[in-house]
Amino acid sequence: MRKDVIYVDNNATTRVADEVLQEMLPFLTDYYGNASSMHTFGGQVRTYIDAARQHLAALLGAAPGEVIFTSCGTESDNAAIMSAIDNLPARRKIVTSKVEHPAVLGMCKTLQQKGYHVEYVPVNAKGKLCFDALEKMVDDETAIVSVMWANNETGNIYPVAKLAEIAHQHGALFHTDAVQAVGKVPIDLAKTRIDFLSLSGHKLHAPKGIGALYVRHGTPFSQFLIGGHQEFGLRAGTENVAGIVALGKAAELAGAHLDEENTRVAAMRDYLEKGLLSTCPNARVNGNPEGRLPNTTNISFEFIEGESILLLLNQHDIAASSGSACTSGSLEPSHVLRAMGVPYTAAHGSIRFSLSRYNRMDEMDTIIAKLPPIIRRLREISPYGRTSG
Repeated sequence: MRKDVIYVDNNATTRVADEVLQEMLPFLTDYYGNASSMHTFGGQVRTYIDAARQHLAALLGAAPGEVIFTSCGTESDNAAIMSAIDNLPARRKIVTSKVEHPAVLGMCKTLQQKGYHVEYVPVNAKGKLCFDALEKMVDDETAIVSVMWANNETGNIYPVAKLAEIAHQHGALFHTDAVQAVGKVPIDLAKTRIDFLSLSGHKLHAPKGIGALYVRHGTPFSQFLIGGHQEFGLRAGTENVAGIVALGKAAELAGAHLDEENTRVAAMRDYLEKGLLSTCPNARVNGNPEGRLPNTTNISFEFIEGESILLLLNQHDIAASSGSACTSGSLEPSHVLRAMGVPYTAAHGSIRFSLSRYNRMDEMDTIIAKLPPIIRRLREISPYGRTSG
C-alpha cells in the first residue's frame, strides 16, 4: 500500500488486510488442490472452506448452511432476484427502491423488458424510504421486495427487518443488498425474516472476486450458475478457495473491529464533516445524519463540479469519489441524489468520503486543510460560483 495516499473511498473498495493476505497466500501456492478432489491433497482444503463459512455465518448471525459463496455482490443480487421469480412464477411483480445499486436496478430493468412489473419506492429529501408508498406497492402479485441495507452513496441505513415483515405479509420474498452494511453495523439475521442477503468481500478488506449470498433455511432457491455440485448444489463452479479463505478471515476481523467502526471511525467521519462544513460556505450533507453508516459522509459543494474537486484532491494524493455519475461519462447527477431531490447546483458538486479503520485523524486534518482552497479556487473560475462565497 502506498503510504502517502490518503484513501477515503472505501465504499468503492477496501485495501486487503495484512492478516487476510497472509491467510490466503498458502492457497495460491502450497494448497492449490481442487476441494472436490477424492485425493487428500485436494480434499484437505475443504476444511478451510468450512471454517471460512463458519466465520462469515457468525458475522451475519446465520447458520453456516445458509451461506453460499459467490464471485461478487452483483452475482448475489442477481441470483436472489432470479430465484424468487423462478420459484414464484405466478407473481410477476418486483418492488425495489429508487436508490438501489445498479446491480439491482439493472436486473430490474432487464426484467421489465421481459414483461415483469417493477415498482420503485421513492425517498424523501434525506433519502429515507417512503413507507406508505412501499406498503401500497407490495401486494399478492409481488414475488420479491429488494431494498438495500445501507446506501453506497449517502450511507443511509434502511429498516430492512421491518420491510421483510411487510413482504412476508403478502407471501413475497425479501432480499437486501448488504454490501455496504456488512462489517460496519451489527447484523443478526436469525432475528429477522430476511430471505436473501448479498455481500462482497472487497468492501470489508478481502480481495475482489469473492462474495456471498445468504439464503434463509427453507427459502426456495434455484441455481443461478448450473453445473457441478459445489456450494450444496446451489452454485456451480470450482471454489475460489483462496478468496473464500480470505473472506472468512475478513469476516472474523470485521466482527472483532465492529465497535471500532462505530466509535473511532464514526468520530473521524464526524470530525471531517464538521471541519469541511465550517470552512466551506454553501456546503450541505446529503442523507440522514441520524441513520447512516459510521464511515460515510456525502457532501455537496454548491455551484462547482465534483469531478474538478476530485482531480485537484488527487494532486494532493487524496482519493475520494464523486456522488455524481459524471465520472462514467454521464452529464446527469447521481440517481440517488436525484431521487432525493437534491438541487442540480448541489448534486453535481457532491463528494463522498468513505473511511475505514485504516484511516487516521491526521489524515482528516489534511483533507480539511487542502479542500477549502480548492473549493474557493473552483468557485472563482465558475460562472455559477463567483457570488457564492
